[in-house]
Amino acid sequence: MMTQDKNSNLSTLKNEKLQPQSLAQKLIAKSAGLEQVSVGDIVTCKVDLAMFHDSSGPRRLKPMLESLGAKIWDTSKVVLVLDHYVPAVDAQSTQIVQLTRDVAKQWRLPNVIDSEGICHVVLPERGHLKPGMLCVGGDSHSPTGGAFGAYMFGIGATEMLGVVVTGEIWVQVPKTLCMNWGGTLQKGVSAKDMMLHMIAKLGMNGGDYQAVEFCGQAVQKLNMQERMTLSNMSAELGSQVGLIAPDQVTIEYLKNTRADLSDEWVKEALETWHSDPKSECEVFDFDASTLSPQVAAPHSPANSSPIESYGEERFNVAYIGACTGAKIEDLRAAAQILKGRKVSNSVKLLVAPASAREQRIAQEEGTLQALTEAGATLLSNSCGACAGYGFAFAEHDRVISSTARNFKGRMGPSSVEVFLASPQTVAASALRGELCDPREYLV
Repeated sequence: MMTQDKNSNLSTLKNEKLQPQSLAQKLIAKSAGLEQVSVGDIVTCKVDLAMFHDSSGPRRLKPMLESLGAKIWDTSKVVLVLDHYVPAVDAQSTQIVQLTRDVAKQWRLPNVIDSEGICHVVLPERGHLKPGMLCVGGDSHSPTGGAFGAYMFGIGATEMLGVVVTGEIWVQVPKTLCMNWGGTLQKGVSAKDMMLHMIAKLGMNGGDYQAVEFCGQAVQKLNMQERMTLSNMSAELGSQVGLIAPDQVTIEYLKNTRADLSDEWVKEALETWHSDPKSECEVFDFDASTLSPQVAAPHSPANSSPIESYGEERFNVAYIGACTGAKIEDLRAAAQILKGRKVSNSVKLLVAPASAREQRIAQEEGTLQALTEAGATLLSNSCGACAGYGFAFAEHDRVISSTARNFKGRMGPSSVEVFLASPQTVAASALRGELCDPREYLV
């Protein structure tokens, strides 16, 4: 009995020494095999999953691995996606795609997703992301994984080399910036508008390569794909990760993927992966109920303002595509505006569904028909114009786009002007041939 009391007292003292932890701290501590970590600590973490694509993967990693005489530490924890250079449109892209496929066979990679969609969308579709994981991606928008309560961030080829050889990476524990959204979004206002508003307020370095966590009533009401948009565009805030604590919405999404979920795991995930009360963080408060559709003028996402602050802005191209703007929920939102209507004769509407799966769903439910009957031209399930691969806009095009970035020269010649907006705003503007508030069609 005395021994039990002594152990109980020791346990109590130990727990009293533990500090409240943010979600970011908890995820890093788990991967580092530690009970807790403090902001500023530098720790070595075990990587649960590494993702790279045809641009960031084999063509860069193969020569470095061969020069070291090294092999991939665990191929089951690697996912390769072909989404940037597909479909190949010239000799260079053909060569890169063939090299990628040849190396995938040589390395005997079991998880290869070839020409089926954008990496940030197909990765969770296949059940590769779950709460509690620490993941890296060879792409700057890899923080998308944070929507699932996973600590996922983008790294360069040299860092990826270290990961695929050792299965580990060092991380400096970041401070957490909490984006607290109260209220309820109006009809016609979306996660894309939330992000453009935050980027305008904080700037593209506002995240200071720290951990951003999205929370509050408005975030909790978002579906998973809208949450993915928030986490994805945390990259435009300059943060390392964009986290959202998992809840029942997360679990229901995962149940429709190939993820292996047990009742015990679900219970632990929901109870564990959230920030503790009084954990160290800096809070920024926003009111979703007062937010209107946002539009970012060329040539930066930070050039965002409410749509009502703009005068007449005419476009000849409307683009619904990319990981931030062409998931099934994005396509549905655009179709709600376009159904039964016709795109302006002065505008070319281009739609590139984010994955083959999303396109199939859109086809089966009639969403795709609403888009094409309105005048949309379908493009491939790839990064396409967003990354400037394969398809690009022409000289002097004025584009309204659902993509994440509008940097000068990124999506075509430097004369191209790209305005960023939500899929709803892009759709409404395609109908008018000029910038248009989508709420006018949602009365």
